[in-house]
Amino acid sequence: MTKGMILAAGQGTRVRPLTNDMPKPMVPLLGKPVMEYLIEHMARHGVRQIMINVAYHHHKIEEYFGDGRHWGVEIGYSFEGALDHGDILPRPKGSAGGMRHIQDFSGFFDETTLVLCGDALIDLDIGAAVREHRAKGAVASVVALEVPREQVQSYGVVVADKNGRVQSFQEKPRPEEAKSNLASTGIYLFEPSVIDLIPRDCNFDIGSQLFPLLVEQGLPFFVQNRFFNWIDIGRVSDYWSVLQRVLKGEVAHMNMPGREVRPGVWVGLNTRIDWDQVSIEGPVYIGASVRIEPGCHIQGPTWIGHGCHLRAGATVRRSVLFEYTRIGAGMEFSEMIVSPDYCVDREGHAVYRGDDSCLLRWSDARA
Repeated sequence: MTKGMILAAGQGTRVRPLTNDMPKPMVPLLGKPVMEYLIEHMARHGVRQIMINVAYHHHKIEEYFGDGRHWGVEIGYSFEGALDHGDILPRPKGSAGGMRHIQDFSGFFDETTLVLCGDALIDLDIGAAVREHRAKGAVASVVALEVPREQVQSYGVVVADKNGRVQSFQEKPRPEEAKSNLASTGIYLFEPSVIDLIPRDCNFDIGSQLFPLLVEQGLPFFVQNRFFNWIDIGRVSDYWSVLQRVLKGEVAHMNMPGREVRPGVWVGLNTRIDWDQVSIEGPVYIGASVRIEPGCHIQGPTWIGHGCHLRAGATVRRSVLFEYTRIGAGMEFSEMIVSPDYCVDREGHAVYRGDDSCLLRWSDARA
């Protein structure tokens, strides 16, 4: 049996403004938080006990997932913070430090543990990864993927010998300096003895501190080079790209909700759309209780969250509308993520409601 750990205590600064009022693992994909897909995947592979470390906006994760019974698992939470003058303040302990905190509290990590970052989609064969980990007698394994050499500067690179034993790491090396093109995916397998090496009561990171310590001590630490889909949502541009792929049906285990009313167009319940007076080119999902007035043009891949309202003549192309967003008459959005309070382009450039530099009529863009 394998236990699970999901790292979910970070601020998600690189995907702001999406994380202004929610933790990064709660950013929605097809109306579900990213982390829900991880929990579903772990459950499919028999990982039934899962700890989640939380800090920023922790209550949103805890209230949504509860004790995990809805997904057929048990979920526990480890809040990383402190009481300061009557206020509970988040103070993350680092990816490894958070695990040590849990171990000192309860001894939870008493067998092989799968560790995942809470902000990526994966379809890894967990069972095969665990079998390889144990067959090699590893105390720690890092799952990696080969990436084109020109892309290595976006990743932490794992350098290993011919048997897969980890020798060193390079953090975002330039292509000409890279000693490997194996990118760490933030998926790890640990034995309990590894947790014992993490110092107590300090901020400690898995990649930059724990892994070099394992190499330095010469412990059986291996890389697994597996073929699987790993979709990291590290930046706003990644989030936009992932949604485009999801809407095109390119990501496994992510089926479109709602009812397909015409090829490539799905709708939820209680929508109000005059189909003869609008132009909709799929793939498009239209959530429940959405109103689309005559003269609107929607070009997919586009996701329209529940409760949205598109006024007459509005145009939305290859975009995402968060719940309860209102698009004014004649307004145009192309390759944007739009909420009632901000819009952000596919590169992450944001404009907030009330910003005088914005030419959009924000008074009409809020539900």
